[in-house]
Amino acid sequence: MVSRRDLLAQRFPQLGCLLAAIVAVTMCVWPFVLINAMQTALTKLHLHPIIGFGVMIGIVAGGFVNFPVQRLEREVEQVEAQSRWHRWLGRVPLARRAKTETIIAVNLGGCLIPLALAGFEVLVVSQAAPHAMWAVIIASLVNILVCYRIARPIQGLGIAMPAVLPPAVSVGVTWLLLMGPEYDPVRAPVAFIAGIAGPLIGADLLHLRDISRISVGVLSIGGAGTFDGIVLSGMLAALVA
Repeated sequence: MVSRRDLLAQRFPQLGCLLAAIVAVTMCVWPFVLINAMQTALTKLHLHPIIGFGVMIGIVAGGFVNFPVQRLEREVEQVEAQSRWHRWLGRVPLARRAKTETIIAVNLGGCLIPLALAGFEVLVVSQAAPHAMWAVIIASLVNILVCYRIARPIQGLGIAMPAVLPPAVSVGVTWLLLMGPEYDPVRAPVAFIAGIAGPLIGADLLHLRDISRISVGVLSIGGAGTFDGIVLSGMLAALVA
């Protein structure tokens, strides 16, 4: 009689191969799903398909381009072994102060292009529904406040926060403020603007003073490109709104 443990041991290689195949297929399909979702979100932002495609390519390719804007120097203590032996204490470690540098940069695909697109959406809202501009201000301020309170500086990484929080807040506030059917054409642009403003201003810009407390060589605002919180928040907000 074969025990359950033996059956599990016999099927483990097959289960492992199946799991590896699922992971491989997911990794191959996921970029196409992401690009399709991004295209749909850009269409809801009243962009021509050709312009939307160009913006999408710019975001993806621009994720590899950073523009340094500032260099911050800070002094840190580093422990090093003394070169000579003490008679009773042996080799005693000493602390010396060394200067390190943090480069603050802005990313083309993860910050500058989404910011320019948000500016365009402000013009769209102001022309299509000028009376909805108050919703842009309120939704953006709420998302900025939430992102500022939630974002935390992490040693060696930078400023981090849950990726799904900014789009959830921007979409929720936008729906509460613009519930009528007359706001259908501008609901996605308003949610996109708030989704961009929250991570950019609340999480990144308002936490720049915390950079001196964390050890990071390069802090790139929007530096993860397509997968950065700024892009992800804006696109998800426009897609769901």
